[in-house]
Amino acid sequence: MTAPYLLTPGPLTTSPETKAAMLCDWGSWDDDFNRVTANVRTQLLAMAEAGSNTFACVPMQGSGTFAVESALACAVAPGGKVLVLMNGAYGQRAAQLLHTMGRRYVILDKGDYLPPQPEEVDAVLQQNPEITAVFLVHCETSSGILNPLDAIADVVHAHGKTLIVDAMSSFGGVPISLAKTPIDVLISSANKCIEGVPGFGFVIIRKALLAEGKGRAHSLSLDLHAQWEYMECTGQWRFTPPTHTVVAFQAALAQHHDEGGVQGRCARYTRNRDALVAGMRALGFSTLLEDPWLSPIITTFLSPTDPAFEFNAFYAALKARGFLIYPGKLIAVESFRIGCIGQLDAPVIETLLAAVHDALIEMGVSPCPDSWSA
Repeated sequence: MTAPYLLTPGPLTTSPETKAAMLCDWGSWDDDFNRVTANVRTQLLAMAEAGSNTFACVPMQGSGTFAVESALACAVAPGGKVLVLMNGAYGQRAAQLLHTMGRRYVILDKGDYLPPQPEEVDAVLQQNPEITAVFLVHCETSSGILNPLDAIADVVHAHGKTLIVDAMSSFGGVPISLAKTPIDVLISSANKCIEGVPGFGFVIIRKALLAEGKGRAHSLSLDLHAQWEYMECTGQWRFTPPTHTVVAFQAALAQHHDEGGVQGRCARYTRNRDALVAGMRALGFSTLLEDPWLSPIITTFLSPTDPAFEFNAFYAALKARGFLIYPGKLIAVESFRIGCIGQLDAPVIETLLAAVHDALIEMGVSPCPDSWSA
């Protein structure tokens, strides 16, 4: 059976080279594996344009949420207060993490899909001087929106606050420069735009802020400072690392470089998105977001109002044709999401569009703009 294309924001379709890197076993304390870890950390700092004198890269076992939790615990003092910029599930999750840790927070809730505006952030910070940090999800995959990172970063910096950026679904696929944009903490994961496999996330954090985080962690295993300190002293992970995932990630980094780095990958993802959006609109679908807010990562489409359309049947029809899509996360309207990242290109998107057309016919939904209104 041929594996389906994963049209999700991660895990995603990986290359044969990345898969092949997992065929060998590695000793978790062996010098050869330690060199792989060191190389990965160095390459990630370079990709972020983060100087090694100022920033550290700390990998953390587990899903991306594990890395977010460890970063929040380290970067926010027990007496601090976080402004969470919320327009989807991952801003909500950050608030839930802070609540669980007992850290204070306030939210700027923009609903399902509106972006937080810099002037709104400025107003909240002026009204709440006790806020010490701001949390922003760069690409909120609940809707597919790409939030205005640079403009918000400038406002946060002007107020002298710490900026924590969840770049889980954007780093490696959308340009981010810590040399140009005043970000204090950036968090991402192996199985997103760098096209590795699940198993670890990583935190790029200012060393001064990392040092302040000693003893703040609420968890033994998610202690970011302790993980960094141990790696600096020994070159090893504190606890058993996902060895196969780390080596596969090193292979994925090499492919990322060969494609032209962040710019090259962003160009391919953008071509994928443009072909997807144009083709889906030609079939009668509407995007949730207006064009200026569409990210090259994932796109949310509104479900047709035609009573013959039912998402589970649509999903099954596409799966039978070799494509896995994502259900929607919106509250007010029915929707679904299609990712543009992973080992996909324009010909794959064209094949997907043909599959969508055939699935609609199979369901009894007429695939043309005049037959239903999304």
